[in-house]
Amino acid sequence: MQRRLPRPSEILPLIGTPDRSKSRLQRRLERCASVGDIRELARRSTPKSVFDYTDGGSMSETSLDRSRDAYRRVEFTPRVMRDVSQVDMSTNFLGKPNALPFAFAPTGFTRMMHHVGEPAVAQVAAGAGIAYALSTLGTTSIEGLATAVPHGRRWFQLYVSRDRTQAEDLMRRARDNGYDSLILTVDTAVGGIRWREVRNGLTIPPQLTLSTILDMSRHPKWWANVLTTEPLTFASLSTSGGTVGDLLTRVFDPGVTIADIAWINDNWDGAVIVKGVQSVADAVILSELGVDAIVLSNHGGRQIEKGNVPLELLPSVVDAVGDRTEVYVDGGIMSGADIVAALAFGATGTLIGRAYLYGLMAGGIDGVQRVADILTKEIKVTMQLLGVTSVDQLDASMVRLRPY
Repeated sequence: MQRRLPRPSEILPLIGTPDRSKSRLQRRLERCASVGDIRELARRSTPKSVFDYTDGGSMSETSLDRSRDAYRRVEFTPRVMRDVSQVDMSTNFLGKPNALPFAFAPTGFTRMMHHVGEPAVAQVAAGAGIAYALSTLGTTSIEGLATAVPHGRRWFQLYVSRDRTQAEDLMRRARDNGYDSLILTVDTAVGGIRWREVRNGLTIPPQLTLSTILDMSRHPKWWANVLTTEPLTFASLSTSGGTVGDLLTRVFDPGVTIADIAWINDNWDGAVIVKGVQSVADAVILSELGVDAIVLSNHGGRQIEKGNVPLELLPSVVDAVGDRTEVYVDGGIMSGADIVAALAFGATGTLIGRAYLYGLMAGGIDGVQRVADILTKEIKVTMQLLGVTSVDQLDASMVRLRPY
């Protein structure tokens, strides 16, 4: 074959040029193929203590590791030669449509990850047609979120404080501002022990120590945003100081019992979701009490050390209560394929927390949007490759957990 020098007209089309209509950050986010890639970008974008607050679990992080490992052990059984040209990923959560089979879970102190905070997350959720839950430990008020994102579906997550009148006031304000469902979190009788927070000296609000000042030099943009926007405080709590675990133990009521479901019903006339269920026995009791939904959750591995795995518990709970109570699952979910697996095991839907926080740290609202886009595409492709065209076609014949 005779060789020749390439012509410029043949080389120039091969040289990519950046899309100048998008910011540098947006182009970096588009190069992230997975939530794991977003996580790595988040790690480089925020101070270590902030990243570890989001990324870490309790003590040795066994509960967190086991939750993620369960999804790694998922094995699908695809069906082939089926028309999957059209896929419907929508479903119903608590009697209302949800465009995707997940909601954005409540997360505490969200503006610490990025100064845009909860409104940015809620805006992405509203645009995607999914529910967003505001936490009692949020850094945006109930009223502030409703004003900032009036068109989205809003849930409110309640921690019961020792001052019950405060909890009653929060429920009243949420109801008056259009939040249609209440998530009662029940796995925080005391705060979990989180070694990363202790080692990093992370307090609420963050304190300027020698180590944080040194870290500031590596993340000047994050610190500039913190110091030039509203102070980082809890919007629904008047107390702060110490680690988050310390605060939970000091403020929240360890005396909450099953009997308090009646108190919730007296103060809330919308749907009631109980989050933090970790046994079939408790699921049955709550279902018999008439709660609308439960969330199988070990709090993202952030509370009890060596806790059980929500995904492994899911089939047994669905068998016990799934005909009368909606069953959701969270913890360990890092991809759309994980979400599809949970649905096939019987979940009504899933709650996503850490994944969108990685996006928030990596790029504010654009980062959260990128996570939503990644999960949406992965759900659709996984469903197509399984040979199903709607969420209700997913069932246990399509999935199993490989043994250890």
